[in-house]
Amino acid sequence: MPVPQTGSPEPNHDCPLCPRLNAFIAEWRQREPSWFNGPVPTFLPTEGDDSVQLLIVGLAPGVRGANRTGRPFTGDYAGDLLYSTLISHGFARGEFKARPDDGLELVRTAITNAVRCVPPENKPVGAEISTCRTFLVPTIARFPNLRAVLALGSIAHQSTVRALGQRVAAYPFKHGGQLEAGDVTLFSSYHCSRYNTNTGVLTEEMFVSVFSKIKEFLQN
Repeated sequence: MPVPQTGSPEPNHDCPLCPRLNAFIAEWRQREPSWFNGPVPTFLPTEGDDSVQLLIVGLAPGVRGANRTGRPFTGDYAGDLLYSTLISHGFARGEFKARPDDGLELVRTAITNAVRCVPPENKPVGAEISTCRTFLVPTIARFPNLRAVLALGSIAHQSTVRALGQRVAAYPFKHGGQLEAGDVTLFSSYHCSRYNTNTGVLTEEMFVSVFSKIKEFLQN
């Protein structure tokens, strides 16, 4: 296996570290050559890394969402709920139109994924999650004023716990969870996927309550 790009928070556009994901993206490059079709970079605020107090960690890009657009949570339903909630709580400004050129800006917030490349059936395997942590660790470290991390879903939660140098057994996933993890506070929510909202696993009220808690925490 190729040597990881140690210390870099962003993989190369043709990152070869996970052969299955690299091959899957190659298929989509053939099918949809105008799409982004690569590891999706972290979405950053215009004020720069020093302004970031909140980092949101999702699972992985959707094939017709971020894999198509190149911006996390852009192009599928999960982004509709996430960005409207961010705007209403002051963590983003502008109007979300599900396009990377819509002018939406993050405020004191950055958004990334535990796995940067789109996985088949939206299901990364354990080795891919572990390998991509090579980028999650320096992503967390790039923000000197980071105070809170929000993990969306149990897989992102577990990978984030490990990236923070903590034991997963000591930080169980729980919707609405809030735990001290080293120098930051780790918040957790069910993922804002259409499946979770359609089945009632996650309601808009449940999701909004998590961000209300984070906003209150950052104001103190």
